[in-house]
Amino acid sequence: MSEEKTILEKWRDLAYDTNKSQQEMTLFWANYFEIEKNIYAEILSTPDEVVEGTVKELAEKFGTEVKYMVGFLDGIDDSLKEKNPIETMDEDTKVSLCFDKELLYKNMVEAKADWLYGLEQWNDIFSEEKQKELYREQKSSHTIVKEKKVGRNDPCPCGSGKKYKFCCGK
Repeated sequence: MSEEKTILEKWRDLAYDTNKSQQEMTLFWANYFEIEKNIYAEILSTPDEVVEGTVKELAEKFGTEVKYMVGFLDGIDDSLKEKNPIETMDEDTKVSLCFDKELLYKNMVEAKADWLYGLEQWNDIFSEEKQKELYREQKSSHTIVKEKKVGRNDPCPCGSGKKYKFCCGK
């Protein structure tokens, strides 16, 4: 007898169904992204209020189906101050949406979700300058900066005053 799948596994099967056509998956994701955007707009309008409840209660609160709420919980999990048990949760598992604002913004940038990090609710949370700073921080976190290589005839970086080839470059 096989074990029944968790609601997270069911969500992932649905979200990454290889048996569906490209058009069906495009429609599925367009629908999901609209639901996700509406939930984020609501929770970001009162960012200091911690939203809690069972998975089923949150789905009802945000006017969506449990399967989409599971997708939302999967997506926001890396931005939460305290992780939810998403791998093992069921409809009656109590979850919390207590998120770290800066981390959430950066994760939205990382996901290239401009429909989320571009939500107008962010303007009440962070100044335009702060949003640009967080955006730049996230984008530059993947940039590898190579240090300038010291040439043989350059002054030694140790500060001795000697040429590198006669000092630390031996």
